[in-house]
Amino acid sequence: MDQAEKLRTLLNKKNTPKKSESMRVISVTSGKGGVGKTNFALNLAIFMARSNKRVVVIDADFGLANIEVLLGVRPEYSFKEVLSRQVTIAEALTLGPEGVNFLSGGSGLTQLADISESQMSVLLEGLHQLEEMTDILIIDTGAGISKAVTNFLKASHEIIVVTTSDPTAIADAYTIMKVISEDNPEPPQLKVVINRIDSQKEGEEVFSRLYKVCDRFLNISPLNLGNILYDKNLIRAVKAQEPVALLYPHTESSRNIETISKTLLNQPLPQRTALKNFVDRWLSFMRD
Repeated sequence: MDQAEKLRTLLNKKNTPKKSESMRVISVTSGKGGVGKTNFALNLAIFMARSNKRVVVIDADFGLANIEVLLGVRPEYSFKEVLSRQVTIAEALTLGPEGVNFLSGGSGLTQLADISESQMSVLLEGLHQLEEMTDILIIDTGAGISKAVTNFLKASHEIIVVTTSDPTAIADAYTIMKVISEDNPEPPQLKVVINRIDSQKEGEEVFSRLYKVCDRFLNISPLNLGNILYDKNLIRAVKAQEPVALLYPHTESSRNIETISKTLLNQPLPQRTALKNFVDRWLSFMRD
């Protein structure tokens, strides 16, 4: 029995009480860094929490710890202490604004693809903990197409790809969607957010170009979640290490992200959202 099979057996042995509604897992990614992915994930979590949802954000961009930088806090624990069994995932969570909890990726942590069987066991136990206390789990993945990132995304059922109107960012967004969709028997829902645009019309034109190449060459139909206008107040909020949703709640970018949050919450959940299904698929991709 290989490692993936052993971990799958462990997962099946878990006796987690059933909930009437599964935890919703939303992965946020980008083809390249510097497009505002983490900032979007954090502010999205805040607006979802304002809609009476219990939200947890996992900073899965290991080694960079961007969430805590944007919040100007220093967590006591990170993923590193969870995997070494010093604390549980619940104990490692840091309370953020509006009741949003987040788990720091920590610094110097090896990529998730390299963790041992015992560490994976700890991770599975922690995810089950989260399922009992969370309505929405937002995972801020690393940018790019490393195997650790793409395996994780291929197992996801709901993915938001953040890009800008920059030609290289659009090309990289297409590449990440291509990698996620290729050789995937159950392609996830791909949703797109265009960030830092000058007008809504520009955002619509960017998405239209991206949609056409995805439809023609990948045979997939990504959804347009919305656009975020270029906003100097968002830049000021980043420098102040406070979420724009809190510091400038009525500014353009805040209103844009709030609209995207409401759109997401009003959309039907993708099929097979159960935690077990996600982990089982993830293990399968790790095995390949």
